[in-house]
Amino acid sequence: MKITYCDNNATTCVAPEVLDAMLPFLRDAYGNPSSMHSFGGGVRKHIEKARGEVASLLGAEPDEIIFTGCGTESDNAAILSSLAVDMRRPHIVTTRVEHPAVLGLCKKLEKEGHQVSWLGVDAQGMLDLDEVRRAVRDCTGVVSAMYANNETGVIFPVEEFG
Repeated sequence: MKITYCDNNATTCVAPEVLDAMLPFLRDAYGNPSSMHSFGGGVRKHIEKARGEVASLLGAEPDEIIFTGCGTESDNAAILSSLAVDMRRPHIVTTRVEHPAVLGLCKKLEKEGHQVSWLGVDAQGMLDLDEVRRAVRDCTGVVSAMYANNETGVIFPVEEFG
């Protein structure tokens, strides 16, 4: 039986060149890069090399590059670090149709005292740019909206309200 996989938004097959590059670390050089021993230190050197390559590709500094293990961890790191930049700006603007990783964190932060403005979408699943503008306040620390909705495929005009 042939299987046709149609959920590449969630996860996808690893590209052969990525698999080839990762095999040595999955099979042989699997040490903890944060450990003090040489086995882990060898892995750490490879991670730092990769960090430098990614930074160069993006025009960033290596210490600006953070590797995470999944999308949820990435979403959480981005939102929490943005809020930490200025504790006087605890307000979050997000949409009611965000990925569960963002929705869950924003609901948790709201229970902890952060102000959250929840933006709706119209019948076509599109954001109202005027609602976005009205939601942003002087105390807004984060505006989080996905570029392309993972359920509907609607593309939000993030550049326009950015």
